[in-house]
Amino acid sequence: MSVRAISDYEFEPSDSEAKFHGVRIVYAGWNGHLMFASPYAWPLAPDMPFGDFLAGPLSAAFRSHPDWAKIDWNKAVWTRNGEPFAPDSKATIADNGIVHKDALRFTTPGLNGIDGMGI
Repeated sequence: MSVRAISDYEFEPSDSEAKFHGVRIVYAGWNGHLMFASPYAWPLAPDMPFGDFLAGPLSAAFRSHPDWAKIDWNKAVWTRNGEPFAPDSKATIADNGIVHKDALRFTTPGLNGIDGMGI
């Protein structure tokens, strides 16, 4: 059976930023820490400083892990949508170039999960 691809399929997504009342959905996950099965998603105001995201929503989600308190944020390695990313903690979400539905991942060198097992 042959398959025909529809290459010019255009539509308005039902989860566009316009439908989220001024916030952007941002996903974030902690690489090598499988205690958290998948990235979390947050509705973030574009004018929120990235440092407030780290200290607030991100911390609330991940601080139950014993490695959390040991993180040296100056050594954390970030990606945005699979590409290297160097966030400025004093700049806003928007000023860091983070847009609706971006996927952030961070790695914490030297911290490899509970007993080094990635958990």
